[in-house]
Amino acid sequence: MRFDLTDLRLFAHVHTAGSITGGAALSHMTLASASERIRAMEDSLGVPLLVRVPRGVQPTPAGHSLLLHARQLLLQIERLQADMGSYGAGLQGQVRLLCNTSAMAEHLPRVLSGFLAAHAGISVDLEERPSEEIADALRLGLCDIGLASDAADLAGLSVHPLWPDPLVLVVPRGHAWAGRAGVTLAEVADTPMVGLAEHSAFHAHLARHARRIGRRLDYRVRLRSFESVCRLVGQGIGLGIVPGAVAARCARSTGVQRVPLAEDWAARQLVLCLRADEPLAPAAQLFVQHLLAGAAPGVVSVAPSRRLRRPS
Repeated sequence: MRFDLTDLRLFAHVHTAGSITGGAALSHMTLASASERIRAMEDSLGVPLLVRVPRGVQPTPAGHSLLLHARQLLLQIERLQADMGSYGAGLQGQVRLLCNTSAMAEHLPRVLSGFLAAHAGISVDLEERPSEEIADALRLGLCDIGLASDAADLAGLSVHPLWPDPLVLVVPRGHAWAGRAGVTLAEVADTPMVGLAEHSAFHAHLARHARRIGRRLDYRVRLRSFESVCRLVGQGIGLGIVPGAVAARCARSTGVQRVPLAEDWAARQLVLCLRADEPLAPAAQLFVQHLLAGAAPGVVSVAPSRRLRRPS
């Protein structure tokens, strides 16, 4: 078996891009050269590593196993380079970070700006994903750090609390539900809604919980930001579900009021997730230190969520 680091990086890039063409581009090589390297890897192992699908390629079971080993080896090389770089002109490196929609919208901009300003040699590869996918990606070694909801299955990961992040219903000021102790998702499903774009991780999260009770949320319009959701809710277009911190910040400017969402999964907290018992690369260690130092949890002024029975 004869692989080199170029082969392993190429295979990881093919998986990331979903095609050999895209992987070749990420690896800065021609398609012919990339295809030849993939064939040589398969010949060396005696098994296929990729299978064609309608929109590109996917790894076979053997390919998945190779991918895990490749990522681990490449991460070790990155750590070695970062450690050596710290003795030269300054620490270099990249942090691979996955986060859910709430963290991306409300907390990360401040954290990232401070971190990147303080560490000119470090870049952050940031992607938004649902919390369940973040946990899976960490277990598979596909990212360094995850910021997710503690409502997800985080078994086997090292978890550190960051910020309270309850979900609330926002209604126009003076709405009949304003002042209620809470509303259930089943009640909300009977009303016109304003929400985030269908491709967002937050939309997928709400849709999954609606399916669990056999319902489907009825959206009049989908927007790109929580602030836009609050603005249209305040104008009476529909109701919305947003993180409590967003609702508190936007209440006065958009004319919305907050109603606790009375579901166990809505009483959540954002947490830092890491692979247990596995050291981080120096760049990722610095990011975690910066994140924990700046994560002073703010208390969102909303009553605790609890399950309510629908009024008879």
